Amino acid sequence: MKSPNERERFPRTAEAFSSLTEGAAMFERLTAMEASFADLRARPRVVHSRRTLGRGSDFDVVLAGGGLSLLHAVALAKGGLRVAVVDRARIGVGHRGWNASRAELSALEGLFSRDEVEALVLARYERGVCFWHGGGSYPVRGVLDCSVDAASLLRALRARCEALGVQLFEERTVESLELAKDGVVVTARSARGEHEEIRARLLLDALGVASPFAEHDLFCPTVGGAIEGLERGEARDQWQPHVGEILATTEGVEEGRQHVWEGFPEGGERDALTVYLFHYAERNELDDAPLRGLFERFFRTRPRYKRGVGTLLRPTFGIIPGHSRLRTTHVSPHDRVLLVGDAAARHSPLTFCGFGSMLRSFGPIAEKVSLALAHDRLDRAALEATTVEPKMLRLLGALALMLTARGARAVDGRVCLLLDDAFAALAASGEARFAAFLRDEAAPIDVVRLLGRISLRRPAVYREVVRALGPRELSRWGLNLASSW
Repeated sequence: MKSPNERERFPRTAEAFSSLTEGAAMFERLTAMEASFADLRARPRVVHSRRTLGRGSDFDVVLAGGGLSLLHAVALAKGGLRVAVVDRARIGVGHRGWNASRAELSALEGLFSRDEVEALVLARYERGVCFWHGGGSYPVRGVLDCSVDAASLLRALRARCEALGVQLFEERTVESLELAKDGVVVTARSARGEHEEIRARLLLDALGVASPFAEHDLFCPTVGGAIEGLERGEARDQWQPHVGEILATTEGVEEGRQHVWEGFPEGGERDALTVYLFHYAERNELDDAPLRGLFERFFRTRPRYKRGVGTLLRPTFGIIPGHSRLRTTHVSPHDRVLLVGDAAARHSPLTFCGFGSMLRSFGPIAEKVSLALAHDRLDRAALEATTVEPKMLRLLGALALMLTARGARAVDGRVCLLLDDAFAALAASGEARFAAFLRDEAAPIDVVRLLGRISLRRPAVYREVVRALGPRELSRWGLNLASSW
């Protein structure tokens, strides 16, 4: 399928992709994603200019990057704004599943009818569970308990875009972003090499790790896919059709990393489990093949997680950017530019669940952006004010850093023991608080109380946190705590 060198380096991955109908194209997309992540020059070029567009803006908003960020396009267009979307791929196409709570899915009822939203749900789980190697299992209800058909949702969003007059510039690569005095000019290149300019008053940057503006300090390489033929049962290494596994580990730190699994039954006609494997990392901890290497580990160690031969039906992969909130970053890096989706990294550093974060935020952001456009308040400060982010995210970034290689060294590789202590304390606080933490809904006082409970179980936790973070980031955490109150 690929060169002999790649087949030798990633034999299990090459074999699994070769058995898929579109495996060669998917493998090409995988390697292209890695190359784009590694090469900063592959990102759009940013140009600052003094020219004035005047009435030359074709659109109020241009959304760079499609995917789930189409939610923003539909919500803004419903408000009467002129919207364009530009994406390097076909817009409104997806193959993976997404999970969210039923309460979070209710946000879609602003764009679709209740029956249409219900039809997107492939499976509902009685409960979710988190379990840790050498530790306990912690069940919880109301967290990621609905499996959503991503392909159907994206098709529906595209149809809404077309009905609302959103202009779709698909299969076009964003080559440059010109920041003019009163607008933004996006230069896009088609597969045939043709260039066109898209002029707008405001840019919504949804380019994720390819964003030239985003300042991420955490990354979450994630691989996996829908797998058929795994063994059912109640043991940890089996699966149940009405139980979602939110976070799980099958071993301690290996290869300097703490790897984490997720598993969600797909529902529908297939007797399949969607399985993910991921880890947290700082950029300097990632090598030249963060996804292919992780896929190789996925195929080699997956039997530790779930028994059975298992057949890969379709793969899923990505490098999810994150933000610990312990270093400076901005959701509006310049006037007339607003980061959304993965580029903004508003999702939880605990679960990295971007779908739930997007569901919670797209409506309020659209409302505030519409108001900013109406009053022509598109300066950086005004756009920063459109941020919709739970306060607790400012405090949980320290936990995400504890799961990186640096954090693993700080706790002498006993990451699973730290996680077990933390989740035992969460479970002891009651299911409602436990669920609130995993949905990013806890209050700052709950975070402080949790730290107190963890310290009773694990007195060394404060020393470990200090060793992992250092004085500068620890001071920033204290400031975040004070500002969250």
